[in-house]
Amino acid sequence: MIRTDLLTGAKRVLCLGAHSDDIEIGCGGTLLRLIEQNPSVQICWAVFSGNETRRAEAIASANAYLKPLPVTNKHVVTQNFRDGHFPVAFAEIKQVFETVKKQFASPDLIFTHFRDDRHQDHRVIHDLTGNTWRDHTTLEYEIPKFDGDLAHPNVFAPIAESVLRRKAQMLAEHFKSQADKQWFTEEAFFALPRIRGIECNSPTKYAEAFHARKICL
Repeated sequence: MIRTDLLTGAKRVLCLGAHSDDIEIGCGGTLLRLIEQNPSVQICWAVFSGNETRRAEAIASANAYLKPLPVTNKHVVTQNFRDGHFPVAFAEIKQVFETVKKQFASPDLIFTHFRDDRHQDHRVIHDLTGNTWRDHTTLEYEIPKFDGDLAHPNVFAPIAESVLRRKAQMLAEHFKSQADKQWFTEEAFFALPRIRGIECNSPTKYAEAFHARKICL
């Protein structure tokens, strides 16, 4: 197993999510760990879909995650592209990507959606990530859902149980609009990290997992 200082060494991190809770579900535990281990990191957090309620939730959650960082080290971007219709708004979303690129140039690490995610909005964000940042270290996170599109990740970030519990608590606190969804439960948020923890022999029993297309050492 290859171990790197990717988290502690990153100075600029870009987080991209199609919907208001995607970043938190996909890589929330890893981000909590990263911020704790690397308190001088700069983070840009961009969410592309959400009505008024969902955008407010996204902003509150992002601010809670980024609270330990200096004001100058955090930048939150939200948009209101229509949920489920990203493919027909591809050009407009691309313009937002270009704006983010100008404001947050040369990230050391990018978190984005998995290439083979079956949700059309997720795939658009993935495709535009690679289109906009072509030579950057990118980790594609996974979102468990009805589509059953989980695959075989090749990058693992062990997560302490206390950090994973904090992630689940923050999801419940900041995304109350999702509380009636059958998949939005603490049990679900622990289930996949437990399996990924088994796969990477995590010393904490839990891990978040990612897909990496290219990693240069």
